[in-house]
Amino acid sequence: MKGVILAGGLGTRLQPYTFFIPKPMLPLGNKPLLEYTIEWMKNAGGVDEFVICVSYLHRTIEDYFEDGARFGVKIQYARNERPLATAGQLKTAEKLLGEAFVCVYGDSVYEFNLRKMIKMHKDSKAHLSMALMPYSTKMKYGFIDIQGNDVTGWREKPEISGLINIGCYVMEPEFLKTIPEAGAFGMDDAVRKALEQKKKVKAFEIDGTGFIDIGDKKSYLDAYKQFASRLGKI
Repeated sequence: MKGVILAGGLGTRLQPYTFFIPKPMLPLGNKPLLEYTIEWMKNAGGVDEFVICVSYLHRTIEDYFEDGARFGVKIQYARNERPLATAGQLKTAEKLLGEAFVCVYGDSVYEFNLRKMIKMHKDSKAHLSMALMPYSTKMKYGFIDIQGNDVTGWREKPEISGLINIGCYVMEPEFLKTIPEAGAFGMDDAVRKALEQKKKVKAFEIDGTGFIDIGDKKSYLDAYKQFASRLGKI
């Protein structure tokens, strides 16, 4: 099974780090984030052929990974000259994909059993499978309940919880037909379109330890410290 990694974003929330380094190439411990992603997909999912969707500072990625031989995998690149949002990036790889594939975002760390997710997708004959994780957050403000003009309750800074998308999918190639040919298009729009068409979309739930989001400077620095500690004293 091939793997597609979406690595063309601008990384605006991580500026100034990303002025000269694309977000997937930021270091975690002694390797760039994207190298960990490739190793994880290879070891946890048996993926050994990759398409990396690149745009912003793409030569940094291409010069480092080349054709993938140094890492024991085969790598091809789908390049676009401008960012296209997540599904738009994926669309650029369509000609290189002919069967079911794994798709992940290139700015996150994954550490769960990918083989199990792939098996669930195949066994269920799904159109699309999404990895989901439980998440809860406390609201910044209290909520006031009313009926008409009467106040009926006060919920002070309530906690809300649910399942969130972590940007790891197993997809059938037909899913790419739901994405327009040109322009920016989000993965959320593509998934909603598939649901409207009554396609089978399956959920694969993981626990809270199998995913690290590198969304902003604080989360990146926290992840960097975690990976640096795994190296021990240098």
